[in-house]
Amino acid sequence: MGLKGKLIGSIEVKCGGHLIHDILHANPRNVPNITKINHFEMDHEGESIKIGSIVSWTYNDDGSEKDKIVKEVIEAIDLEEKSITWKVIGGDLLELYDSLTIITACEHEWTTCSFIYEKKTEDTPEPLVPFGFLLNLIKEMEGHLLK
Repeated sequence: MGLKGKLIGSIEVKCGGHLIHDILHANPRNVPNITKINHFEMDHEGESIKIGSIVSWTYNDDGSEKDKIVKEVIEAIDLEEKSITWKVIGGDLLELYDSLTIITACEHEWTTCSFIYEKKTEDTPEPLVPFGFLLNLIKEMEGHLLK
């Protein structure tokens, strides 16, 4: 039984994947205004994230009373491929997973999200709830862009 895993999901976005990438890369501070993210912080001034940026998100993915936090460092940004690699370095997800890397890639009418993770134990569930939450956030961004 392996402790490492990978989840990949692609969502059709009628607004165009490049617009989703633009929000995530150039305007991440706007994400709480258009999605169910409660709060966003970045370790530097300016709107765009860059390699080495540390970002924190406060969210609630399961309807409980307690908000969750995820802290990430931006490991890679590929403007041509419109992808961003986010490595989780702190927060609630690391209580269950030894490592978690999230990759968002946007093209034409599609956005693909990948979770690459290592569970702490065999009994740790797959990260389906946070993965589904991320996919729903992409749909919320699309809805905002189509208004």
